[in-house]
Amino acid sequence: MTKRAFSAFKPTGHLTLGNLLGAIMPAVRLQDEADCVYAVADLHALTVRHDPDRLRARTLEAATLLLACGLDRSLVYIQSRVPAHTELAYLLESTAYFGEMRRMIQFKEKSAGQEEVRLSLLTYPALMAADILLHRVDLVPVGEDQRQHVELTRDLALRFNRLYGQTFTVPEAVHPRLAARVMDLTMPTAKMGKSDGSVAGTIYLLDPPADVRHKIMRAVTDSGTEVRHDPRDKPGVSNLLTLLAACSGRPIDSFAHQTYGALKRETADAVVETLRPVQERYAELSADPAELARTLAAGAAGAVERTADLMVAARRAIGVL
Repeated sequence: MTKRAFSAFKPTGHLTLGNLLGAIMPAVRLQDEADCVYAVADLHALTVRHDPDRLRARTLEAATLLLACGLDRSLVYIQSRVPAHTELAYLLESTAYFGEMRRMIQFKEKSAGQEEVRLSLLTYPALMAADILLHRVDLVPVGEDQRQHVELTRDLALRFNRLYGQTFTVPEAVHPRLAARVMDLTMPTAKMGKSDGSVAGTIYLLDPPADVRHKIMRAVTDSGTEVRHDPRDKPGVSNLLTLLAACSGRPIDSFAHQTYGALKRETADAVVETLRPVQERYAELSADPAELARTLAAGAAGAVERTADLMVAARRAIGVL
């Protein structure tokens, strides 16, 4: 029986090369072995202060990029277009405990030292759980930083099933195979991030080739001249080797560069070539906004249809139907 997988991308910034190599490319490969569902989680961007127009633009950009990267064999949609996400989130909030929400690492980190903290920052793990449980998924591809959220999702599903009857599939967190961990080019000990990384050290999926080359040629390297993969002692060089291996499809130990300059030039070529088809397809999709809107509307309609039975079961189980 084919398993179902779900993942979501939050449009808090422009998607990066780190997102592509660490999450999107593994998601593309996962389509060969699972029934996949991918959402742009725009509702999750409301947990902190935001600009509405920028959120709309970045949501559309992210959805278009997911399709351009090759997730067009999956169900792709924008989260806020499917009302069941918020309805199920409230049912799960009514199953969750304040203490377990308050202990979530991201809430503690993002609320620390803040005088005004949005309530949604505390409760959004219930929305994240709803995103997953809504589709009766078996697998949730995540990095270590999201494992706690999947564990909460499992706890809520088990608790709901125990209190109100068997309703939800209890999902399993999985690490995507061959997922590259990409670091900031200017701070190679920090992860390349779309919302908290440095602009100079972050390669965005829509960066022009000249910008990509400029950023890589100015990437921080390490003392000495030896080119070897050693994340502890040579994090800068190791990051470039990781990028080169992920973009070329070759193992890290197959490269033998004599200088940092040669490594940077080959890495820049590989990254530009990796981004080229994504950018070309993005341009094609963006050139026909009406067709793109129909594609995303069809994705949302598909999500509404395939989750309707689950919502009926959840309402009936908890007593509101």
